[in-house]
Amino acid sequence: MKLIRYGEPGKEKTGVLLGDVAYDTSAFGEDYNEQFFESGGISRLGKFLSENEGKLERIPANARLGSPVARPSKIVCIGLNYADHAKETGAALPPEPVIFMKSTTSLVGPNDDIIIPKNSVKTDWEVELAFVMGKKASYVSEAEAMDYVAGYCLHNDVSEREFQLERNGTWDKGKGCDTFAPLGPLLATKDEVADVDNLRLWLKVNGETMQDGTTANFIFRIPFLVSYVSQFMTLLPGDVISTGTPAGVGLGMNPPLYLKPGDVVELGIDGLGTSKQQVKAYAKA
Repeated sequence: MKLIRYGEPGKEKTGVLLGDVAYDTSAFGEDYNEQFFESGGISRLGKFLSENEGKLERIPANARLGSPVARPSKIVCIGLNYADHAKETGAALPPEPVIFMKSTTSLVGPNDDIIIPKNSVKTDWEVELAFVMGKKASYVSEAEAMDYVAGYCLHNDVSEREFQLERNGTWDKGKGCDTFAPLGPLLATKDEVADVDNLRLWLKVNGETMQDGTTANFIFRIPFLVSYVSQFMTLLPGDVISTGTPAGVGLGMNPPLYLKPGDVVELGIDGLGTSKQQVKAYAKA
């Protein structure tokens, strides 16, 4: 299945994508959140779809899409998980995964605006494959890890490089700003993706290709990441884990290139759809 959420921010309804047509699943009565995943929601939703075949209403084509997952307990990210990206940023290959967090308040829909933070001059882009946890995971073995994964999403790990790298503290400062986690358009369940280790992912800024990579170049693959992260924290159903970005970020260019108001960012991953964000300057509400 391919799960979507749509409607006004904070008032999203649930839906599914069947072929090229989006259908409303509000009658199912649950949001795509921790409780949904924890209670076997994907299986129950499949049964609901079978029982209501031909009865579901279509979602308007111009409807706003929200994050396909309701606000998770956490967004965990893996840094420097592609060798070419580590090289372009001047970083050594990590001997074990680099972990940082994005705030849940950074989560937005796939086509929502990216807002450059106040006092930012180094806002950057990062196309990434994210996966969503389907079960509570603590001290999981690598052999069993995929049993805990619900599915996959497209993610733009927007990053403010000065906040991330030049201010004392952790990377989190440059990762969790509002609008810095456009997720979606959809959550594809595992059965929808034949080979998660061979997906093309790309990103364009103003129509120019900046990133064009493949998950075949992961340093650390998803089963290892699930097991590794679960040694340090309990992962809850609905949690999002983002797997890193390939080369082509603004930080790695000579000279560096960063986003400015008016820019348009487009990105996609095989089988997981595309997203598009307009870049706007911070303005006090």
